[in-house]
Amino acid sequence: MMNKPRGYITTSSDDRGRKTVLDLISDTPARVYPVGRLDKDSEGLLLFTNDGNFANQLTPPSHQVSKLYRVTVRPTVTEEQLIALANGVYLDDGTKTLPAIVHVVTQEENRSVMEISIKEGKNRQVRRMCAAVGLEVARLKRTQIGSVKLGMLKQGDWRNLTDEEVHKLMV
Repeated sequence: MMNKPRGYITTSSDDRGRKTVLDLISDTPARVYPVGRLDKDSEGLLLFTNDGNFANQLTPPSHQVSKLYRVTVRPTVTEEQLIALANGVYLDDGTKTLPAIVHVVTQEENRSVMEISIKEGKNRQVRRMCAAVGLEVARLKRTQIGSVKLGMLKQGDWRNLTDEEVHKLMV
């Protein structure tokens, strides 16, 4: 697992010369690839593997592995927007998201911090969900996948999952 910093793209290589998450794990003893994605402007928990079965347990939407995000949005979120996000919203491509668990962490003038838990992984889903209800995402950080939490892992650092963490993700 890695704490992906902003500014890195989640891919194995880039023909445009941009920084990739593999640049941050060049010291791993095995060749691994990212499981799922975080866009260039997002940060947080990203898993890597060289085990196709492990990747297949986590990526299909049918497996409904929960992912928790800490999201800073502008302007302040309203009750109506929270209800819409929780019930599922129609995205810009006409698809509707599954219901989400949404919790407001802090509210300030013209800014809210929320935790959003989703069980699917559409492209840039949390950003698109927020846009669908009129919110602009200022910061997006994934803090948990299934039972695996980012914890205090520093940005750009990585560590191996414990056997227990792997087992819980595979169940």
